[in-house]
Amino acid sequence: YLKTLHNQLSAVFNHAVRHYGLKANPASQAGNMGKAKNGEMQFWTKDEYLQFIEAMIDKPRSFYAFEMLYWTGIREGELLALTPADFEKQTVSITKSYQRMKGRDVITDPKTPKSNRVVQMPSFLCDEIRDYIKTLYAVQPDDRIFQVTKSYLFREMERGCKETGVKRIKVHGLRHSHISLLIDMGFSALAIADRVGHESIDITYRYAHLFPTRQTEMANKL
Repeated sequence: YLKTLHNQLSAVFNHAVRHYGLKANPASQAGNMGKAKNGEMQFWTKDEYLQFIEAMIDKPRSFYAFEMLYWTGIREGELLALTPADFEKQTVSITKSYQRMKGRDVITDPKTPKSNRVVQMPSFLCDEIRDYIKTLYAVQPDDRIFQVTKSYLFREMERGCKETGVKRIKVHGLRHSHISLLIDMGFSALAIADRVGHESIDITYRYAHLFPTRQTEMANKL
């Protein structure tokens, strides 16, 4: 995020150098800000996720929340902003994000323009969410269906990991897990970026190292 800010500021100064007589780009002179690469991504294999979700069956709200995160790859804020009106037969529309700010619930635009998207859901997940919405008392089309916060998801993740012995990852790691699952299934970086709302396929390419056995498969198929 810091690196993106620095790049954008640098572009403004470059424009001023070219067209408005600025002698030098101060952002360039100051040097880069932020990291070019993040730390190692934490993710679960499909088997690890299926083991973890067993611990959530006793709490429907947690169960369905984690099901949405893993099988669609949406962000936490996008999940917590979902309403019944966002669901069609086989799709969910991502048009907003939820934040808890100064003790208030705040609905904002998604993280980036590309984050506005329609995500196709597997049939079993459509059935699960339909059943879940039916259990919500007097829910209105524009009511949030997951009336919890990010800290609730964090606590539930901790509980599930302790009960099942699955390695601890961040809640955002479910998004990494979804993307790595799609890579393993052979989908292209472009298709995955479109599904998960990456602003650039360069972001998606960062996941390529998760499946080094792909090189062996390529050689064998060749």
